[in-house]
Amino acid sequence: MKKLIFMRHAKSSWDDPYLNDHKRPLADRGLRDAPRMANRLKKRDINVDAIISSDAERAKTTALIIAEALHFNKDKIKFTENLYMASANSILSEIKKTKNSVDTLLVFGHNPGFNDIIDKLGGEIDNLPTAGQFGFKIDIKDWEEIGPKKAKVWFFDYPKKKDD
Repeated sequence: MKKLIFMRHAKSSWDDPYLNDHKRPLADRGLRDAPRMANRLKKRDINVDAIISSDAERAKTTALIIAEALHFNKDKIKFTENLYMASANSILSEIKKTKNSVDTLLVFGHNPGFNDIIDKLGGEIDNLPTAGQFGFKIDIKDWEEIGPKKAKVWFFDYPKKKDD
């Protein structure tokens, strides 16, 4: 059984409308929400084996904040441009590259790709909000086997959701 968690980057700043989108940092709200969402992962007793992230500044910063809170070695995060504004198929391709020794994978990225991949795997969602998390449990041994018939929704959480 594999566990896969998608986490959209936290709220980004639009203070500089001329800044290249790839370089946009987190807004104050994003800097506040990311650690809160890390704590929610900890409450679920989630131990991450690997993290992959878009290399966009807002996704990188979110991944680094979460990794620190989860005591995950930040040097082991794989940052890739392949997850920046990626399609569902591109996201799936990145996931399939994961070593089979990884049981719990955390992926940081963007919409609309995350909405699409969640739908593709059988999750029902209108929108994954900033700093939102969507988890699947997948009945596979090899990440290459990932698909909707083997995936079951595990949880959906986001900053404005009331704590359970």
